[in-house]
Amino acid sequence: MSIKIVAFIGVKPGSEEAFVAAAKICVAASRAEPGVLQYDVWREQQGEQRFVFNELYADQAAVDAHMASDHFKAFGMAARDLATGRPVIIPCDPIEVAA
Repeated sequence: MSIKIVAFIGVKPGSEEAFVAAAKICVAASRAEPGVLQYDVWREQQGEQRFVFNELYADQAAVDAHMASDHFKAFGMAARDLATGRPVIIPCDPIEVAA
């Protein structure tokens, strides 16, 4: 069963460019991983203007492999100094709505 993960990360003012540069590396490598069906980064238009990671994986094994990858760990280390706090991570399961 596929798994959607939505993650929100606040970034310190003035650190946005460095965060995006680190995210680009992680996104490119993540999109090449087996089992990664979608991996995009967005930014809220209003409010905190947090960065929003929109991820879709084939299954839990793909999520686990991603979280164990060197590029994900490197991004986590880089983002730690740029973020305003811990990310909000929301794993989601699909709901069948079509008959």
